[in-house]
Formats: sequence, structure tokens, C-alpha cells
Amino acid sequence: MIVTFQINFHTVWGQKIGIVGSIPELGNHEPALAKEMNYAGDGNWRLTMELPGSVQTISYRYVLMEGDQLTFEDRARYHRFSFDDPDGRYLLYDHWQLRPEHLPFYSFAFTKSFFAHPQTADRKKTESNSKLTLRVLAPRVERGRRVALTGDHACLGNWDTEQALFLYPEEAPVWSVDIDASTLTFPLQCKFFVCDENKRLLYWEEGENRTLDIPLIAPGEQAVVSDLCFRENRPLWRGAGTVIPVFSLRSEHSFGVGDFGDLQMMVDWAKKTGQCIIQVLPMNDTIATYTWRDSYPYSAISVYALHPMYLCLAWLKSLCDCDKMDYFAKKQKELNACESVDYESVVPLKLDYCRAYFRQEGKSVMESDSYKTFFKQNTSWLIPYAAYSYLRDVHHTADFSQWNEYAVYDLSGIRKLCATDGKAYPELSFYYFLQYLLHLQFKRVSDYAREQGVALKGDLPIGVSRTGVEVWTEPQYFNLDGQAGAPPDDFSVDGQNWMFPTYNWPLMAKDDYAWWKKRFAKLEDYFDCFRIDHILGFFRIWEIPVAYVKGLCGHFSPALPLTKTEIEQYGLAFDERRFTRPHIAGENLSLLFGEDTEEVKAAFLAQASFKYFVLKPFCDTQRKIEALFAGKEDAKAVRIRNGLCAIAHEVLFLHDPQCPDRFHPRIVASESFLYKELADSDRQAFDRLYWHFFYHRHNDFWKKRAFERLTPLSEHTGMLICGEDLGMIPASVPEVMNELQILSLEIERMPKKDDCEFADLTQLPYHSVCTTSTHDMSPLRSWWKEDREKTSRYYRNVLQQTGTVPEECTSEIASQILSNHLNAPSMLVIIPWQDWMAIDDALKRGDADAERINVPANAHHYWRYRMHITLETLLQADRLNERIAGMIKRSNRG
Repeated sequence: MIVTFQINFHTVWGQKIGIVGSIPELGNHEPALAKEMNYAGDGNWRLTMELPGSVQTISYRYVLMEGDQLTFEDRARYHRFSFDDPDGRYLLYDHWQLRPEHLPFYSFAFTKSFFAHPQTADRKKTESNSKLTLRVLAPRVERGRRVALTGDHACLGNWDTEQALFLYPEEAPVWSVDIDASTLTFPLQCKFFVCDENKRLLYWEEGENRTLDIPLIAPGEQAVVSDLCFRENRPLWRGAGTVIPVFSLRSEHSFGVGDFGDLQMMVDWAKKTGQCIIQVLPMNDTIATYTWRDSYPYSAISVYALHPMYLCLAWLKSLCDCDKMDYFAKKQKELNACESVDYESVVPLKLDYCRAYFRQEGKSVMESDSYKTFFKQNTSWLIPYAAYSYLRDVHHTADFSQWNEYAVYDLSGIRKLCATDGKAYPELSFYYFLQYLLHLQFKRVSDYAREQGVALKGDLPIGVSRTGVEVWTEPQYFNLDGQAGAPPDDFSVDGQNWMFPTYNWPLMAKDDYAWWKKRFAKLEDYFDCFRIDHILGFFRIWEIPVAYVKGLCGHFSPALPLTKTEIEQYGLAFDERRFTRPHIAGENLSLLFGEDTEEVKAAFLAQASFKYFVLKPFCDTQRKIEALFAGKEDAKAVRIRNGLCAIAHEVLFLHDPQCPDRFHPRIVASESFLYKELADSDRQAFDRLYWHFFYHRHNDFWKKRAFERLTPLSEHTGMLICGEDLGMIPASVPEVMNELQILSLEIERMPKKDDCEFADLTQLPYHSVCTTSTHDMSPLRSWWKEDREKTSRYYRNVLQQTGTVPEECTSEIASQILSNHLNAPSMLVIIPWQDWMAIDDALKRGDADAERINVPANAHHYWRYRMHITLETLLQADRLNERIAGMIKRSNRG
């Protein structure tokens, strides 16, 4: 098989063009093994190779070579071609691939869902022994529409669109057509257009006619002209959707918590109302304690395993034991009647049902070819997960440091534990079986959603449980001396401590972020797009020492901490002991402890000098303080505990964990007693230092880190990537996200400009997701009542209304707010389900405050929000559904 690669690329002296691909002859994608091409003049580079007839498909990229420097085409897409004649001669004419202006159109969200086209079996094949194949990139062709080609030759219809040639969807977004080349002469004039199935012209591509000028195609040759781009100049596509946790779904067949069957019904509702995307919260297994504390969906014990509570029992065969079926039916009725999710009842009961089902069906299922394929493809994470789950239950703790001989993960020991003839295997095989069923059901929903043109959007948590499977099996990737969190913001004045370990990014970089790429690949099993939770973590993370419970004494990592000399250059006389050791003046104690001041001084404080007090050794960290007051929730105990924790924050600088002779200014230090004691000149010096450190010093440094991490990861996946970029945003974040075309998150009440109270929805970037609120915020109706003065300004200045401000967010107000969002330029508007319901007075929940999903300031929040009506009722709510569909249609979305 003779293959000639050709590309037109004008180089300068010293530059050459090479090619690297997926076969040994092209270096197996190893850049250093790229094949140098031959220059043929006029910018044309060629390479002719004889390839084995066994080669069926090839993927490859071109590279600009200048000494040791290699510059590749856009890494997001490869040239791909399939050979159908092992003895054929192929002439491949390619174009250098640049990053598309709108890269999201090339993502799975569009190619597998929104604009997905079925592979057609009626593709016309030419019988000629000389053939011309044209391949054009046309990512924005909607369902039910086709790309066609006409031109100045009889085989192209002589410019008669009704006689034009249909192109056929290949590997999205590529469309191609085969043309009998025996009668063709060049140059050839042609043009693409989009039509319906009956070749009714809908619109031409922009620009002048195309001129195709290649050498005559000899008998036995196939010339392939690839990478042509359909020239679009239409209004940019925009879509709408809903965000809701799967656990919050409710139906008549569910078991007290949302499941995959409910998610499929949610797809039906989205389709019915003209929506094209459903966003969910993380769905990984979080079972660590079997208590309500496991309801936190962002603390996964495995980044791969799905949570058993999402299994749809209604999709399984009935249990043969009628008494058990009656028992579970009774429990199902009780749990479905609950207003919110009873996590501690739901999880054990569903697991009990699954164990009974395993005893009944496990043997036959695990003997199936489908199960064996699943097990083989997922062995790398499935066996450690099952072993972890087994050991957690045996030792009654998820803290693997308490697992005796298994405290430190040892592959050979785990293999022995998991042997099929071992005593643990019956329990281990149950977890294999359970994950297989979950996979089948999730894949069923995912495939169904794609068929309906609805994309599922997942959520990638920035952290993992510090006692989870990955930390147990791959501890080298984590820093267990730190805790990930967030600095103070509108959600939490003391910052947030998520208690996740932070990442060893330098080590992850050494294997090209393989750990992250495996996570992305697993998400691709079910999702067409995903949200990176706290994308700022790829720039820097807020790292809190393990001795702290709250987030105020954290620092950014990586960072450029200050030397003593640098601090003093700002005009601040640096007193290390005074500025870094927690202490408090006696005159301020009553502000923290009131009438309990003397008792606290005697019990918990030591006098460091005539004026100052420090915490005694037994309570000199927040972790020690938390342990001392565990279980004590009376007003006095809470006041003393909070006061002691506040003293632990009384510093102006923090030692860097890696370089103790360098320092980080404490975040919001201006709120501390110590800051207020400074002389005016010292406060001004500290303010200058603080402003530069937090808002200028790290911009280029963090930008470089983000590109290093996000570039290879974004190029590794076909999913549409969205980033949650809220909070204390470095100036470099928009630049990085724009360059990589990662969609930003835009919220009207959280503007990203400092000089405005509300974001201007009409000025949002196209590459963004716009929403009214997130799971960490109060829904619209609750927010309306939180701050009457702010609501009044919003009512008059944003909604342009006059008169008395309504006490409640009425359906009319909610409709106006949602319409404003739908009319924003953002590619996607994804509305929380609670806010959609706010537009219907008859269906919305009576208690608006009960619609809150999470309260970030409460580290021990119970995640249990549940829809107040069933999906069956929702699907029959014609007035609401027609209203939503009308709003979406009028906004030209979808």
C-alpha cells in the first residue's frame, strides 16, 4: 500500500516539516521519531511511504521542525484516515490544523449530543478505480440537516443544488463524499451548502466559490483532500438546561433518593421543554461512616466508583423472595414520603436489597461476557476499591491507618486478599457486581440522553477524601500535611476548609498528569461535558495546615512567600515573634468571651507578658480546641470554643511550610486585633505589602502553572470543559480560560468586576455558562428576602421596576430574571431546578428556604435537598412546561 502525505506550509530558512503518527513507520506518536518530509516547492511538503496492507486506520500530526524545537499542530485534533484497499495508492492532501475559533463545537457535547448525526448505511460508494474524497469540517450542522456539494462539473450537479452530492457524517465533525475521478479535470470550482434530507437549500457557506487544483488522479489512485472548513457566518448557537443533584430527584418508583431511572425521566423533561443539557453534582461513592456525614458529594472515597444509592431498583429483576419484596416495598413507600433524603436509612436499605439481588443473580451476571469485559477494562481501580470497601467494613473505619497490615497499601498483599479462592472474595465480588450494575444503568441513561439530543454535564471535584482509595493506593500524589480549602469570601467569612489533601503537582507533572487523565477518561464513559469544581485549584490552592480547622490561616500553594528583607522594604519593621506567634491583648478578651473571660483566662490562657496572653499547650491549635469541645453545643461552650479558635488566628504572617524563613501575609489580617494595634505607618506599610502580594505578585507565576497543568488535560479529553471560577480570582484566570476555551461561570449577583454590584448580563462572554445561583448559594426566592436593601437596588436598577418592592419573589419577577439570563450572550444558560419552579405559583414549594442545597459556612452541612413533586407530576405540568419551552424559544436557544 503506497501512501503519499502532502501539506502546504510556507516555512523560512532552517525550518522543515515532519509527520508523526500512530504506526511504527511514523514513530508511534513519539515526537522525537517524527519523519522529515521532502520539500516539493511552492510551500508543498511530501512524504511517500509503503505501508503494510494490514494497516487499516492511521492517526497523525504534522510538526514544524527547527533544530531541536518542535511545534505541532493543534493537539486537540489529529488527522485520521481509514484505508479500504490493502493494495491501493493513496494521495492525502492535508491542511495545517489551527485551534478553532470556537473549540467547544468540536467537543462531545456537540458531536455526540446537540449536533450528533447517525452513521448512515446508505453512503454512496463510487465503483471507479480512481476516486477523489473530500472531507470538510462542519461542526454546526444540526440534526436532520446535511452538508452537500455542488460545482461546475456534471458529477457535482453543474451548480443545480437538487443534483448536488450529499456528504456523509464520518467521525464528527467531519463530513465526506467520494467522487468518481475518472472524468474530473482540474482546477474545479465548487461550494458547500447545508440542506434538508430532500436537498432543499437552507444556506450556503460564506465566501467565494472554492477552487480545487490538484494533479490528475491516475487509475488505481485515491486522492483525499482533508481538513477543509465549512465557512460559517451565522449567529452563534446557544442552549439552555437545568442543574440539579441526582440525589434530589423524586419519582414514584425511586427509593427515597434520586436514581438513574429518575435521571432518565429528567432527560424526558428537558427534551419536552426545549432544554439540551442537564448538570449534576458528583456521583461518586462517598460511603465512609454510613452516617449522614457521607452525604457530602464532594468527598469521594473513590474518583471512579459510583455511589450505590443511585442504582435504580425498579430496573432490576424482582426478588424471588416475596416476603422480602413486600418488606422493601413497604420501606420504599415510607422513604418516598419523606420531604428530604434520609441518607442513613436509604443507603443501608438499598445495599440490603442489592445484597439480596446479588445472592439471587450474581453468579449468572458475573459469568456473562459483558461483565467480564467490564471487569477487565476497570480492574486497575475496581480491585483497590473493592478491597478498600471490604477493609472499611471489617475494621469499622475508613481511616486506613487503622487497618493493621493493610494500613500501607501493598499490591502483592492486596492481590492475595482479593484472590478468587480467598475468604474475602464473596464480599469483594459483591462490590464488583454492584459497580457493574451501576455502570450499565448510567451508560443506559447517557446513551438515551444523547439520542434525545441532551448532554449530561458532570462535576469534577477538586479534592478527594484524605482517607479515600486514591490516597491509600497512591499517597505519593498527595500532601497530607495540608488541607485544601478556600480563602474568605461571600460564602464564608472565615474561609472554607474542605479537609482534602492537597496535590503533589511536581510529581504529577513527571508522568504527564496520568492520574488526572484517568479521571477524565472515566468521566467520558457517561458525560459529554463537565464542570471543574474550583478551577482555581489548577492555578493555586488555598492550603491550610492540618493544625487548623478554619481557613483564615491558610496560604496559597504554590506561591512566592516573602523574605524578611522583602517585608521590610515595604516599610514594616518585621518582628517575627510578635507577628507569627498567636497572642491577644488582655483588653480584647472580653470582646471574645464576655462574662466568661476570667474563667477562660484561668483555664485556657497563659500570660506571655504584662499585656498579652497565649493559648496553653493543651489547646494551642484549633484541632486541639475542636477535640476539647467535641459534642458540646451549648451557647457557652460554643462561645468559648470560637473565641479560642479566634486567638489561634491572631497573627499577621505565616511561616511557609517548605521554607520557614519565608512568610505569607495572613488573609484578611486587617480584621485581627494585632493589625489594629499597629501604628498608622505600619498599617499603611502592611496594606501595601498585602495588596501587592495577593493581587499582583503571583499573576505570571500562577498563569504559568495553570497552562502547564490545564493544557495537556484539556487536550486529552473530548468533553466540553467548564470551570467554576468564583471567589478570589487571580487576574490571569480569564486569560488562561480564554486561551484554552474553557467556559467560565457567570452569576449576576457575583460580578467579576469590582466596580459593580451586579453583573451586566448583556456583556457576558460567549464562552461561558450563565446561571442564577449554584448549589452553594440560596435559590432566587430565598435570596430575594436576604437583604432588602440589596433587593430594592436590584429591583429598580436591574429589573427597571418602580413602586414598592414586593416582599416575595413573585412568579412574574422570577420570569423576568430568568428571561434576562436566557437572553444573555453565554453559550449555555443552566438554571437550578428550584429557580425554574419559581415561575409557577401553583407548583413552587411553599417554603423557599427548604430549597437550599448547601451552606458552605457549615462544614457539617447535611446534603439532603429533594424535589417536592415527583417527576411524573413535573412531566404532566403542561402550563409550566409550555412556559419554559416558550421562554427558551423566544431567547433563540437550542
